[in-house]
Amino acid sequence: MGIKRAKIAGSICVLLVTGCVPAVPPDLIAAIDAIDHDLISIGAPQAAPEEYAYFTRQWVSLKARVQADDDLIRWPWESNEIEKELRRLHSEGGTTVARLNDRQAAQRRLAESTLARLEARFLSMASHVQSINGRVALGEKPVQTDLLLKQARSFLEQRDYARSIQIAEQASQALQLQTTALRRELGRYADDRQVGHWQAMVKQTVDWSRTHQSTAIVVSKADRELIVYKGGRKVLSYPVRLGFNGIREKRFQGDGATPEGRYRVTEARGAGQTQFYRALVLDYPNAEDRRRFRLAKQSGKIASAKEIGGQIEIHGVENDLMAQTLGCVMLANPHMAELFARVSSGTPVTIVGALTGRNSIALALAELADRTDETRVSLL
Repeated sequence: MGIKRAKIAGSICVLLVTGCVPAVPPDLIAAIDAIDHDLISIGAPQAAPEEYAYFTRQWVSLKARVQADDDLIRWPWESNEIEKELRRLHSEGGTTVARLNDRQAAQRRLAESTLARLEARFLSMASHVQSINGRVALGEKPVQTDLLLKQARSFLEQRDYARSIQIAEQASQALQLQTTALRRELGRYADDRQVGHWQAMVKQTVDWSRTHQSTAIVVSKADRELIVYKGGRKVLSYPVRLGFNGIREKRFQGDGATPEGRYRVTEARGAGQTQFYRALVLDYPNAEDRRRFRLAKQSGKIASAKEIGGQIEIHGVENDLMAQTLGCVMLANPHMAELFARVSSGTPVTIVGALTGRNSIALALAELADRTDETRVSLL
């Protein structure tokens, strides 16, 4: 019946050369096909699977009907249900494309801003960790975080914004864990009671210098500074290096930490008496060090096989290749020569974590915590 109607209508159109039209405008088919390609290119199958599946089902069904009526010719005044449904699908598909484009643009902006903040925070943390020698507390965690950030940047460049944001959130969590680890390991530098204890130790040393009108030494681990007092007055200060794990509390032999406490110089070793340029030997471990070590072993904080160690010195540089000490306090050789000339056996040496609550480590921890809070808020 349809074939016969098409032939009759075609004959009449030929005879009358009048307004007969195809059943479906070809440009409408092309427009819907273009929308289908747009939906695929913007990732609709993954971003909006239900909407894309609905569009695909409708499009396949309507195309089959269009192909079935391919030879059909209609009069302009005839109702055309297929064309109506195609125009509806075109409108709905266009709306979906616009909505997904807006969503994708928003995801791109979120991914870009999130990643930029995390990269800035990572660089800030790396700078602070280096400045306070805090890498020992983190191990390989910064390397793993760096890899996550590079992955997130790669997904961003591939326009996979959802995956970029997902990986960035993992990097954010890793940075938060590292900040927590630093605060756990180094939080005592920001603890008012601990800082107060250190300040009391320093005051006793300075008072001793004033009372005896003698030389005394104070070392601040946080600020990498050695201060020389004479008669209770500060007369000199030198930058120092610490052990590879120097800012931590010394617990046992080989941990690389620089001890904290009140000590005395037991021997001043000159040229030919030490492997270093000059050396001032300290009476570590003293009675208080041994007491703490014994209690730590009894509580299981230190393994039974560990030893307390010794041979802690203030010394110069062994040679140009020696840039790291193993728990001692190291000065540049010219500074060591000046100090060596002022110090003798019996000179008190007080080593503390910090002189004030606004020390470099406490300030670094505070800034890292602020950046962690800022990034966490931005990700919510």
